[in-house]
Amino acid sequence: MSNILTKMTFVSLERFACLAVALCSVLLCVSSCPFFCTTAQAEVLKITVDDTIQPISEEYIARALAEARRRNDQAVLIEMNTPGGLVESTRQIIEHITTSSVPVIVYVTPTGGHAGSAGIFILEAADVAAMAPGTAAGAAHPVALIGPVQLKPDDEMKRKIENDTAALMRSVASKRGRNVDAAEGAVRESKSFTDQEALSQHLIDYVASSPEDLFRQMQGKSFKRFNGESATLNLAGQPVVGFDMTLREQVLDRLMEPDLAFLLLAIGALALYVEFNHPGAVIPGTVGVVFILVAAFALNLLPTRFAALFLILAAFALFAAEAKFATHGVLTVGGIALLTLGGLLLVDSPIPEMRVHLVTALAVSIPLGVITAFLMTIALKARRNKIVTGVQGLVGETAVAQTMLSPQGKVFVHGELWDAIAPSSLPAGQLVVIRRVDGLTLAVEPLETSVPVNAASAAL
Repeated sequence: MSNILTKMTFVSLERFACLAVALCSVLLCVSSCPFFCTTAQAEVLKITVDDTIQPISEEYIARALAEARRRNDQAVLIEMNTPGGLVESTRQIIEHITTSSVPVIVYVTPTGGHAGSAGIFILEAADVAAMAPGTAAGAAHPVALIGPVQLKPDDEMKRKIENDTAALMRSVASKRGRNVDAAEGAVRESKSFTDQEALSQHLIDYVASSPEDLFRQMQGKSFKRFNGESATLNLAGQPVVGFDMTLREQVLDRLMEPDLAFLLLAIGALALYVEFNHPGAVIPGTVGVVFILVAAFALNLLPTRFAALFLILAAFALFAAEAKFATHGVLTVGGIALLTLGGLLLVDSPIPEMRVHLVTALAVSIPLGVITAFLMTIALKARRNKIVTGVQGLVGETAVAQTMLSPQGKVFVHGELWDAIAPSSLPAGQLVVIRRVDGLTLAVEPLETSVPVNAASAAL
């Protein structure tokens, strides 16, 4: 009996083991399927950077590299045309590229495009660097610019900035096996290179008329990765899939334009002023708050000189002073000058494309200054004018005593009969002047002078 039970137990364990093995096999197949499917469908992920290099550009590139890694793509193609941008954003992009497990190809295109300033750093950091015919790269010397004026920092600070950016260029160029001296020349001497010059001096690897032409030239050729290893890519005939910015990134990228940020800030301030002078209008206040918050968000991402905001506030203070003291436009001109200067100083960037332009600053400041001063003048005049409506509008008006005031009686004013009280008895028909309103009773005094036109009208 015990032998039978032992045999049955062994058979049960054997069946359980077989079932477990089968289950594990199924799970292994299921878990392995996405891997093999992804490998079989590996593609080239393409993104386009046709703008300045700033935080949104960095976010876009970082998201694309993460997506390529998740999809196990063969490579990421960055088609670039940029005038340059912010140093901090450039450093972060270089870090994303050099640490990417997916090879990164940077291709300067279209014809006439360029990789200026920050762009050449990104170009040199790529696993494969290429340019289209008729493009250029370089002029990466660090500068300090405010508005249309180029600042000349002291020699020590200039040397520090230059050495720091030159060291960054040497680092990325040497790791990629490219011409370190020529790359450093773009920083220290502001050199620019055509596509053929960059190719002959080994700053780039290929000159190609299109991505397909580039892939054909790269076929089977090795390149140096940032960790020193060699790799090859066979991309000819491989599908290229575009990777676009999200709606959020598109909106924020648009807001990164300093001209737009300054315009939103100025219009928002004007709208808030209109709301303060017309409480309850709602729409101007809502527009003002929204515009100022959006402008503040954009300026928070840009290299903003917040001291410039005090110049803008001072400009509005001068507009208000013009309305109060009536200096015949002197304070308004001063306010326009401060507002223009504040706009030019608002964003401190090394390239013109990321600064408020002089034309924009003037186009915003002059109309805004004139409109604001005009509105403030009207508002102050309205506040100074005598109240002519309601009960308080009766003070100073001339009335006619309809009954004898001894000292109380009735007076006629503005087509209405009012209870009135006089300091002494007055006969009916006497012209009186209203001095104050006490509830529904008018305090009046006799009119000593001749009857004016409005008194005659009141008597009628």
